[in-house]
Amino acid sequence: MTNGENSFPEITFKAIVLGILLSAVLAGANAYLGLFAGMTVSASIPAAVISMGVLRFFKNSNILENNIVQTAASAGESLAAGVIFTIPALVLMGYWTTFDYVEVAKISAIGGLIGVLFTVPLRRALIVQAKLLYPEGIATAEVLKAGDEAKSATTAHSSPGIKIIGISAVTGAVMKICQQGFSMWHAAVEGARTMGGAIFGIGTDLSPALVSVGYIVGRNISIIVFSGGLISWAFAIPIYSAVYGFEGDPMEAAWNIWNTRIRYLGVGAMVVGGVWSLIKLMKPLVEGIKASLDALKEAKSGAVVDRKEHDLPINYVLILLVAMLLPVFLLYYDVLESAGVAAVLSLVMMVFGFLFSAVASYMAGVVGSSNNPVSGVTIATILFTSLLLLGLLGTGSPAGAAGAILVGAVVCCAAAIGGDNMQDLKTGYILGATPWKQQVMQVVGVLSAAVVLGLVLDILHTAYVIGSPTLSAPQATLMKSVADGVFTGNLPWNMVLFGAIIGVVVIAIDVRQEKRDSDFRVPVLAVAVGIYLPIELTVPIFIGGMVAHLTKQAGADESMEKKGLLMASGLITGEALMGIMVAVPIFVTAQKDWWPTVGGFSWLGPVLFIGVIAWLYRSVLKR
Repeated sequence: MTNGENSFPEITFKAIVLGILLSAVLAGANAYLGLFAGMTVSASIPAAVISMGVLRFFKNSNILENNIVQTAASAGESLAAGVIFTIPALVLMGYWTTFDYVEVAKISAIGGLIGVLFTVPLRRALIVQAKLLYPEGIATAEVLKAGDEAKSATTAHSSPGIKIIGISAVTGAVMKICQQGFSMWHAAVEGARTMGGAIFGIGTDLSPALVSVGYIVGRNISIIVFSGGLISWAFAIPIYSAVYGFEGDPMEAAWNIWNTRIRYLGVGAMVVGGVWSLIKLMKPLVEGIKASLDALKEAKSGAVVDRKEHDLPINYVLILLVAMLLPVFLLYYDVLESAGVAAVLSLVMMVFGFLFSAVASYMAGVVGSSNNPVSGVTIATILFTSLLLLGLLGTGSPAGAAGAILVGAVVCCAAAIGGDNMQDLKTGYILGATPWKQQVMQVVGVLSAAVVLGLVLDILHTAYVIGSPTLSAPQATLMKSVADGVFTGNLPWNMVLFGAIIGVVVIAIDVRQEKRDSDFRVPVLAVAVGIYLPIELTVPIFIGGMVAHLTKQAGADESMEKKGLLMASGLITGEALMGIMVAVPIFVTAQKDWWPTVGGFSWLGPVLFIGVIAWLYRSVLKR
């Protein structure tokens, strides 16, 4: 029995239909964007905004119904990331000649459903007990609350929250369409110099949304993530270039060194950090599972269970996870034609799927799902699986690398879903939603996206050829090089090892900080993600964190900080919405140059970027 006090209808027919449609559309748009640019845009806020715009025409719509729609829709976007980061590698390595619709649907549905099931016990562990921030989850909740306030207000003026979000959203959207749509300026400003044969490079993405993420996560995490970037760019790249030399333009050489060598430091640190984080999370995770079992017993005994703490029953979750082993086994058996090897891989996938779903869910709580290093944890999975298959099958097996990619694909889908779903569950936690209803809609969103992604990949491959300069699929290319590299013996294992050592050192520092009861902690995964992400993404996150810190130092009170949170939410909203809108016509028309180029404004991007930072700072301090 559950307590339904103060609850609104959540899962309604119109919410289900809208959630299915948005999941499919946003999955297609983000599939193109990820193959083209190497990153996807979180769809939680855009889906929430679209849902509010559509459901306002219905008489009895409410905030929890809008939350249900964005929960389903954002699952489609995150599943697209898991698919496009891995599955195209099967075509790139020549294992597939074209995209098999049924196989893509099976892989994405299996991985996505496993990801949803893994997040059920993680919700209590990470949101309720660990109290992680989940910046985009907070931002989505603020957007939904502001929209609800505006709906109930008699005039627009009586709802200042929606006005703040609206103005900042327009600002973020205009900057995004000018940069990504009309190519008025480059996405980032960067430069490099050489000193004594060593390259020192730095740069920053001109993204207001990344500044906003930094503002939401605050000083500590933004400094740590940026420090990870400095390990790569202020130390590792200069040392490597001084020792081994380089050719050509310093900045291009720096990027090449980072992409082929230094990035693997982040992979090593991430593996160590993932294991350590799982050890640290073990207690809250066990407590979360125990609380789920206690809630199940209370419900069976007829006791009242708080609606806001009612997850999917944990016994059903465990039964479904065991049942998922059969389709996973059949998937791997089709490729490897060995029942023993397929059984081993199925167990490996479940272990890594849970490990990295937990890691991705944790990192989404720290830096947001848009900056979540899902491709990093997938590389770690493919590394281990490739080594395992190398031992089991030998170097002569043509299916070895493909089998590793398939394990990585399921894990990547599960991890991508895990991180994104936790953002949605954080939003629901803030708004007072029913967790099991959100988890059901996450399943709906996964299945809706799974049935369209195979078709989307086939269309894009036919129109552009995935892997060509037009649609380079950077993550999938990296996955292919890792899987092939193990079987050919040209992976930078020394970098992975050095990264693991860095991870151990960071853990030791954080343990010392914990013993000193310091308020400045050094979470290893935040450092690892900083090493793994391009420096251009960590710089604006650092700037946003410093803006939040400086406004507090200047005397910002709680109401002023909330204004800053609303502004940050609006900037993320506008940029995310416009990022998808720019991709949709390109996907529909199959014309990369659909948007006309407007040159001669390269100076405008940095000026507006600095202006937005100053505007955010001054607005927070203005009463």
